[in-house]
Amino acid sequence: MKVILNENVDSIGQIGDVVNVAPGYARNFLLPKKLAMEATGKNIRELEHQKRVLALKREKVRQEMLSFAEKLSAVTISMRRKVAEDEKLYGSVSTADIAKSLEDRGYAIEKKAIVLDQPIKQLGEFTITVKLGSQVTANVRVVIEKEE
Repeated sequence: MKVILNENVDSIGQIGDVVNVAPGYARNFLLPKKLAMEATGKNIRELEHQKRVLALKREKVRQEMLSFAEKLSAVTISMRRKVAEDEKLYGSVSTADIAKSLEDRGYAIEKKAIVLDQPIKQLGEFTITVKLGSQVTANVRVVIEKEE
């Protein structure tokens, strides 16, 4: 029996896949739990239409993220921190500090979107990656200066 999956089902397939399963499995498990629907002509056409609409929405969101990433890549953040005699920072600059600085400039970025392998503990200029979407990233320049 051919069915269209409404949910991801282990060992069978992903959402939207048209799969062939045993009639009893479909009738007794997949259909009652609404994990799948019968693969009739109408349902297949509806699925194809939903896939096209979803693809258009994803592309629109991706284009918006790309334009936002372009704006964000032009941003340079300057931070002043107290330093010891050997030019090392007292404390460090973390993702939370960078997220707050970006928020002060009008960019609402969650700190978990900022990719920082380890906190910044020295003076200098750094390029930080910000993940905006599944395949969209921006690079933000962060300059750490000595506080007088």
